[in-house]
Amino acid sequence: MENKKRNLKRNNIIQIVYSLIILVLLNIIGSYVYTRFDLTAEKRYSLSPATKNLLKNLDDIVYFKVYLDGEFPAGFKRLSNATKEILDEFRAYNSNIQYEFVNPNAIADKKQRNDLYKLLVEKGIQPTNLQVKEKGGTTQQIIFPGAEVTYKARSMPLQLLKNQMGIESESVLNNSIQALEYNISNTIRKLSVGSKPSIAIIDGHGELGKYQMFDITSALSEYYQVERVRIDGQINALTERQISDSTATKIKNKYKAIIIAKPDSAFSEKDKFIIDQYIMYGGKVLWLIDPVLASMDSLKGSAQTVGITNEINLTDQLYRYGVRLNTNLIMDIAALPIPIVTGKVGNQPQTSLLPWYFFPIITPTANHPIVKNLNALKTEFVSSIDTIENGVKKTILLTSSKYSRLVNTPVIIDLGILRKEPEERLFNKPFQTIAVLLEGEFQSNYVHRLTSEISQSDKIAFLEKSKPTSMIVVSDGDMIKSQYHYAKGYPLPLGYDQYTGQMFGNKEFILNCMNYLCDDSGLITVRSRELKLRMLDKTKIAESKLNLQLINVLLPVFLIILIGLLMSYFRKRKYTA
Repeated sequence: MENKKRNLKRNNIIQIVYSLIILVLLNIIGSYVYTRFDLTAEKRYSLSPATKNLLKNLDDIVYFKVYLDGEFPAGFKRLSNATKEILDEFRAYNSNIQYEFVNPNAIADKKQRNDLYKLLVEKGIQPTNLQVKEKGGTTQQIIFPGAEVTYKARSMPLQLLKNQMGIESESVLNNSIQALEYNISNTIRKLSVGSKPSIAIIDGHGELGKYQMFDITSALSEYYQVERVRIDGQINALTERQISDSTATKIKNKYKAIIIAKPDSAFSEKDKFIIDQYIMYGGKVLWLIDPVLASMDSLKGSAQTVGITNEINLTDQLYRYGVRLNTNLIMDIAALPIPIVTGKVGNQPQTSLLPWYFFPIITPTANHPIVKNLNALKTEFVSSIDTIENGVKKTILLTSSKYSRLVNTPVIIDLGILRKEPEERLFNKPFQTIAVLLEGEFQSNYVHRLTSEISQSDKIAFLEKSKPTSMIVVSDGDMIKSQYHYAKGYPLPLGYDQYTGQMFGNKEFILNCMNYLCDDSGLITVRSRELKLRMLDKTKIAESKLNLQLINVLLPVFLIILIGLLMSYFRKRKYTA
């Protein structure tokens, strides 16, 4: 028995020594070989290759000052914890990622606290007003779910909470957590980018002007060098030609992408040809076209106007690329309200906000990085789009609601419909396409239409089929147009509606479109990742509250006691044999 005990003791010591040696070896190997294991079903703790590549190229400290610390409801605590976890994940790949969490409400002095609130708003970090339940009732609490990001003396706000109209607060929080990797990576990208690629806003065909596009131009300037370009029949307006006697002409596009925003006059065939060949050489285009000419300005002096076809000479070209913009208008019960005089109180006109069915509110539902988890969009006099089978991949990005209808040109636009209840039976054309992504190899609009002298000219270097490229077609030019504050004399942020005070997702949609078209890093694809929201059944919790509490409190204690008794029993049995 004595020898048996000595052997057992020696074996235990040997096992401990071996275990220590293995642990030391694992730590030594771990200091040289880096790896992480993500065992979650949706890989929520794994960064995308595009993010890792972005982090690899950082050569200086990126400092995050996160204003999401303190005592607040569980949902925001989850957002705070998720933000810390993703920043830790970033830092695991590059130690230049540093952060601190700050509680703006911790400042005791009211004036200093309000000054900080004002400063954060000026920096672009928007507050959220919470109703917090306490024993004595509810209290108001202001939090700032955002961060200030600094890199090489440059600073930029990062909004962690992405508001979405018509979405439950818990889903908004989950969508915000889903978008953390993309939003943080995108902010780092904007701060760290060296030379920006160039994009062009086409001018000269009645397109939207500088003031109407002021806000989106400023937003795009964070990513790109933005120029306004008039083609005017100049063959080198969008491309560069290197002509050599010994070799064929080399064509290079000047711009990564171009934007054509709400033209109202016809394109010449020469301008169309120049755009066509820009596309054939791999150029990207964001088309924002109004197939129907209609404007609220024409209703100022009258209660009625007529919408007519917008003759801009692009129908054949877009058809060749794979879409047909229909000369109709979509009416939708889910519509933006506009102010209408409904009566008088004394001598003062009484104004009410009534839904204007020609201004559909579009809620994105497609599972595509451009529109995933995007806020609702406002539109004005939007038309339907048909896709044409031509071998090019087509992805529907935006559609009208279930309750929409079509009215063909010439369209009588009458303010009188505001005073009538909509007849749902007439709104029987659901989910009309209003934005589509085209990807692939496009055929030129000028195949078999040019003389051999032009098509075979070395100076022209005509291509019949494009390199792999993409374009986005939107049947509403006003999607990119900012409202103008006439009383104060300046353009408003894109997506802001001055009558309802609501902020729509138009700006983010346009930015996502351009980032998708121009993104070589693949960062935009991070937006499509999905983290499942595993919600508890609140009704079942309320019904079984006592049982759940007993199970959670007593069961672990019972299991520990049971394991202890079993171990004691087997030990006695082993050594008393």
